Amino acid sequence: MPRASGKPRSKSAVADAAEAISADLSAEVGGLEFGDPVEVVYNPLDYAWASHRKYVRTYARRGIRALLLGMNPGPWGMAQTGVPFGEVEMVKTYLGIEATVEKPKIEHPKRPVTGFACTRREVSGARLWGWVESRFPDADAFFDDFFVWNDCPLSFMEEGGRNRTPDKLPIEERRPLESACGKALRAMVDLLEPEMVVGVGGHATRRLAKTLADRVEAGMRVGTILHPSPASPAANRGWAPVADAQMVEMGLLSRS
Repeated sequence: MPRASGKPRSKSAVADAAEAISADLSAEVGGLEFGDPVEVVYNPLDYAWASHRKYVRTYARRGIRALLLGMNPGPWGMAQTGVPFGEVEMVKTYLGIEATVEKPKIEHPKRPVTGFACTRREVSGARLWGWVESRFPDADAFFDDFFVWNDCPLSFMEEGGRNRTPDKLPIEERRPLESACGKALRAMVDLLEPEMVVGVGGHATRRLAKTLADRVEAGMRVGTILHPSPASPAANRGWAPVADAQMVEMGLLSRS
């Protein structure tokens, strides 16, 4: 049945469009250059394309309640699996995704890419998808109402292997990156037609407000939940109950 907007809701049409958005974003950010102190850049939409493609084709659906936005890949999560917050075990067991992951063109010796053979657990991803699973034992039920996307698909590493987040890049590097990522985010929002958008953490929330300013002016709601990073003392005191309460307060979940 067509939606009120007149856009088709067929699963194949949405899957094709979501795949195209990811492919275009990968090509655009893959052509950008970054200088010191960034030593190595990973683009999992390139070398982990098979699993990322399966994620968007399987789970992107139009007419959701909210799009949840993360910042960029973690070294043991999306950098390994191509899935946002993609902690390996949760991607395999909960999302049902496993595919061949190639090697990036340049690999950092301290951040090897072993794909689904990676035994390191990413805390942020384990927390987020573990919480989702506790609320929605069937992944399809979650994605009927939600979708998880990252603002930036690139992972930046300094010479010693330290992660460098996109907000710490110099302005001349950040502008073209934010332009490409913003274009993809707007396209994904237009495709999925969420009732609201939710930033996972402060940076993602600010990116939503800036990138979707015209949609916000037209009435789209922007919300936020605590980031599940182990670098956050608040998250370490118990992230899931806080995120749960925030989602309930926004009207996106009922009280458990």
